[in-house]
Amino acid sequence: MQKFFHFRIPAGKALGETMELRQIEAFLRVAKYKNFSRAAEKLGYTQAAITIQIRQLEKELGVHLFDRIGKQTLLTRQGEVFYHHAEAVMQSLTEAREELSSADELHGRLSLGAIESICTSVLPDVITRYHSLYPNVRISIELESPEVLLARMNRNELDMVYLLDKKICDKKWIKALEEPEEAVFVTAPETAAGLPDPPSLEELIRLPLILTERGASYRLILENYLAMKGLSIRPFAETGNTAFIIDLLKSGAGISLLPMYTVKKELEAGTLSVLPVKNFQMNVWRQIVYHKDKWVTREMKAFLELVNHA
Repeated sequence: MQKFFHFRIPAGKALGETMELRQIEAFLRVAKYKNFSRAAEKLGYTQAAITIQIRQLEKELGVHLFDRIGKQTLLTRQGEVFYHHAEAVMQSLTEAREELSSADELHGRLSLGAIESICTSVLPDVITRYHSLYPNVRISIELESPEVLLARMNRNELDMVYLLDKKICDKKWIKALEEPEEAVFVTAPETAAGLPDPPSLEELIRLPLILTERGASYRLILENYLAMKGLSIRPFAETGNTAFIIDLLKSGAGISLLPMYTVKKELEAGTLSVLPVKNFQMNVWRQIVYHKDKWVTREMKAFLELVNHA
């Protein structure tokens, strides 16, 4: 690999003879994190080294790339123009590396965004198998709400996003997985034994409810469904931790609405029971999406193949 990369942009701006790839990489990291110190940490450089690289790049280009406003470092207009070209250069370099190393063992990175229930219930087995097959791949998993994860994916901060929601469609995204999952009311067997068989939805929502935080996909679907019937819910406990909800349910603390896959082990063990509800069924969708402009790396392809054949 050559140390220098000859770079041109169609803006008519005269550049110097050469431009170092590490300068472009430093620029992209500072733009991504909006912070020189964090960019330096991610690249394994000192902050002073990053500052020098950016200054050299600005001198080469003859423009000012960043403005420091408060605690944030933001791109100037010229910086935004250069960003798109620099990103294209690094993307092309990544694609070249992929093609040249196609016969080698996977050794890159996989950056995945996921919601909490997917991470605790589905991903452990998948990641364990993935690591056993590709031990040299570095895996990063970010937990957040679907909105935050999708926004980060659109900024190329995540390779792909694994979420549970209603069917989502966007021309910017490629959907690599779409599987229906039933959301069910569950409780401890002794609690279920004291309820009508089957209970009505109106009866259930008057019982002690333990739900995911407001805005979580399947809770939002439930709230919208109830609103159409003039009903509402007031849970006595809310948390984003699915495992904690399951522990509370097993202790007999109340009932909850959860995706079936999150309580599969408890149902098989008999520590929780499904409450079939009159005239009520809810489906949500497990989905994996990535940006249509994303170069699908071999690490991504291997993960998707593993998930689709699970």
